[in-house]
Amino acid sequence: MTRVGPPVEQDVKTAWWSLPRIVDRRVIWLAWASFIVEVVLIGTGGLVRLTASGLGCPTWPKCTAYSLVSTPEMGVHGLIEFGNRLLTFVLVVVAIAVFLAVVRMRRTRPELFWLAFAQGAAIPVQAVIGGISVWSSLNPFVVGLHFVVSAALTSVTAALVYRALHGPLTGVRLVPRWYVGVVRGAVAAVVGTVLIGILTTGSGPHAGASETVDGGRLHRTGFDTGVMEHLHAIPAYVLFALTLVLVIGAVRLRLPSKWPLMLLVVEFLQIAVGLTQARSGLPVGLVGTHMVLAGLLVAAMTAVVLATTRSAGRDAIREPLPA
Repeated sequence: MTRVGPPVEQDVKTAWWSLPRIVDRRVIWLAWASFIVEVVLIGTGGLVRLTASGLGCPTWPKCTAYSLVSTPEMGVHGLIEFGNRLLTFVLVVVAIAVFLAVVRMRRTRPELFWLAFAQGAAIPVQAVIGGISVWSSLNPFVVGLHFVVSAALTSVTAALVYRALHGPLTGVRLVPRWYVGVVRGAVAAVVGTVLIGILTTGSGPHAGASETVDGGRLHRTGFDTGVMEHLHAIPAYVLFALTLVLVIGAVRLRLPSKWPLMLLVVEFLQIAVGLTQARSGLPVGLVGTHMVLAGLLVAAMTAVVLATTRSAGRDAIREPLPA
């Protein structure tokens, strides 16, 4: 009888020892892939909502009560919603690959390990929230929570990319205390802008589906859209002003200014798109662009925060590698 145990065990050991022990090109590419997939999912999630395909698959986890996938009878809305669900499996594959790429560095680069773990752990949470949003006929507060988690994941994956490229923190602050205070104020403004923006979208015309619920209109927040748009603009303009302070301060103090400049560019685009969409009746394309830019805004803010502390370099480790 042929013994299969030892060869299989040897294959497992070979696969384990082939995993990265330091940050190499594989780790960097996978970190970027995890970030890109999260941003793409924000875009496709927006597409589902803005094409009124939120109930294209009226059940969860199946697409219909009798089918796991969309059926021809469900039309284009079923295809769009099911396509968005399929992208989650792409994210799962990427998240697993990232985790495997850093698992052997769990002691030498623990920040990479825990960031990868956080992304993977959030996937089932997102899936459950997505299911609840379908079961609740796209309750705007549940759908909004879905976006909050997505925005948080863009921050996590942006941090993963930054740490993979620049190494772990050293604890040495690169900027004066007042600059840190402005950065913290900008973080608060980003949080306020995103949260109020979610409520603003939840009060507008894009409910996520064309059907009615219980013989009436689809769930909306009930807030006045015009009032919400003005409230949404307040933290956005505060953020813009604080970012100008960060850019000018970085130039005058001769600090690295690329991250504040990137944040400023994203904000400029976000404000331009936001004003245009509000004055043109909230066209689908602009609203979708605004949603994607919100994810990029969170990512850019994450980079600005991380850049206030010196990094040890990509090849730095926390302790000697095991022999």
